[in-house]
Amino acid sequence: MSDVRLANVTKSFRDTVAVDDLSLTIEAGEFFSLLGPSGCGKTTTLRMIGGFEDPTSGAVYLGGDDVSNLPPYKRDVNTVFQSYALFPHLTVHENVSYGLKRRKVAKNDIGRRVDEMLELVDLQGLGDRKPNQLSGGQQQRVALARALVNRPQVLLLDEPLGALDLKLRKNMQFELKGIQSEVGITFIYVTHDQEEAMTMSDRLAVMNAGQMEQMGAPQEVYEFPATEFVASFLGASNLLDGAIESVNGEVAKVRLKSGTVISAPSERVPAESGEIRVGVRPEKLTISPADRPVSTDGANSLNASVVMSTYTGIGTTYECRTDDGDKVIAYVQNVSSATKPVSAGSTIRLTWRPEHTFVVTKSTERGTQ
Repeated sequence: MSDVRLANVTKSFRDTVAVDDLSLTIEAGEFFSLLGPSGCGKTTTLRMIGGFEDPTSGAVYLGGDDVSNLPPYKRDVNTVFQSYALFPHLTVHENVSYGLKRRKVAKNDIGRRVDEMLELVDLQGLGDRKPNQLSGGQQQRVALARALVNRPQVLLLDEPLGALDLKLRKNMQFELKGIQSEVGITFIYVTHDQEEAMTMSDRLAVMNAGQMEQMGAPQEVYEFPATEFVASFLGASNLLDGAIESVNGEVAKVRLKSGTVISAPSERVPAESGEIRVGVRPEKLTISPADRPVSTDGANSLNASVVMSTYTGIGTTYECRTDDGDKVIAYVQNVSSATKPVSAGSTIRLTWRPEHTFVVTKSTERGTQ
């Protein structure tokens, strides 16, 4: 059953189209993320779901009801903002209970429900403190508890971890996902952080210039990007210009500028004709000496030279240059402390399995709004 549905929603601000004919369906109990660069329309989309912006055209549905013209307080939706927006003069308990009091919930129920929420977000025993006596992570949990205590149908989260330091942000990603699984409420999460979206989401939508480029489970969108923008924005990708040479059964052949022919699953070849780019993720590449005999197992391969290597602890990042002059990045995991990195200037061969290859239509570069 769908909890939220957008039907051909467009939002314009004078001459600027912030969201352009967007349609999507979010299932009940789902952790759904809107992912994209600044200005892509994701926050405007969230604000239309919450009732803070009215769509120029199209409709917003909550649980099957058209709420396009309803104000925020008449929608069964709560929002957690990046700024937390806590009342500084109220205690943690008073902040969390504020919405319940406005709804005139019985006093006995208020105390019980607030205590339950504080336990859920691991703030038990801190109810008497003021927001300025809490850390950033604790303040974020108070804002989350205040939003959840009203038991909304949908919780909207607008980059709520953006003000936290890196280590705390990573910890809170797992905590948020755990809380969402426990309460079973639909979460709609806005972020520009790719790792954040992939860590927490059941599904995500990648947005660009007011439109949705691709929607699906994180693994699906990462492994099988539908457009050049998605391939470049969601993680790192090596994209090489080429042309489709043949499509026979399950295998497609692509010829690169150098004349090298590589294989890709035919199901990943765009249906439309035109210029294409061949992609492979850096972690899928294997580095070997260029003078080693070419593998006969059907792996794709390119000759290249190492420009620079960077040790990152768990792995080494290699910036390479192919014979065509294209830059290619490879990630190699450091499985042994005795592993000696390949030095700059070395001639190497990059190989990868055909099933790790994807093909996208060359972008006309819409840009972002």
